Amino acid sequence: MPSHTISVLVENEFGVLARVAGLFSSRGFNIESLTVNEDPLDPTVSRIVLVTSGDDAILEQVNKQLNKLVSVIKVIDYQGVDIVEREMVMVKVAVDERTRSELDSIVSAFRAHVIDIGHNAMTVELTGDSDKIMAFIALVRPLGIKEMVRSGKVAMARSVQLSENHHRRPAHRTGD
Repeated sequence: MPSHTISVLVENEFGVLARVAGLFSSRGFNIESLTVNEDPLDPTVSRIVLVTSGDDAILEQVNKQLNKLVSVIKVIDYQGVDIVEREMVMVKVAVDERTRSELDSIVSAFRAHVIDIGHNAMTVELTGDSDKIMAFIALVRPLGIKEMVRSGKVAMARSVQLSENHHRRPAHRTGD
């Protein structure tokens, strides 16, 4: 089933998240990832970004019902839209004298950041798309993951200027 990243702009008030999540659970959709944050430009508004998979027709109905909720300002289903997406993971990895340099090499290759160092563990922070996060986890797993936390996906549509400039090609003339 196709994956949908949906952004819901809502009034920042008690119970809104429960009502939004309830629409998905009542239709039998699992929310695979969920992030919520207060809009830094307007504290009366929050943005919910969630990822779910399901039948397009049923998700279209969920989107319509989301738009009917009083607290919902705007719903954007990014299905088929060119987006910029990121998530973050912090991984506490077991290290010893033998594995510390191996972890350092992985951290460097992924442009990750060591954010805590202990005698037998290092905590690493990495930001990227889901594929990058999964590849990093796969490489550090054999070293021994002691603890891991992972954010949900955050996403926004690419800017119109970037899309237009990216797709615009100079005209080729022949015979001149």
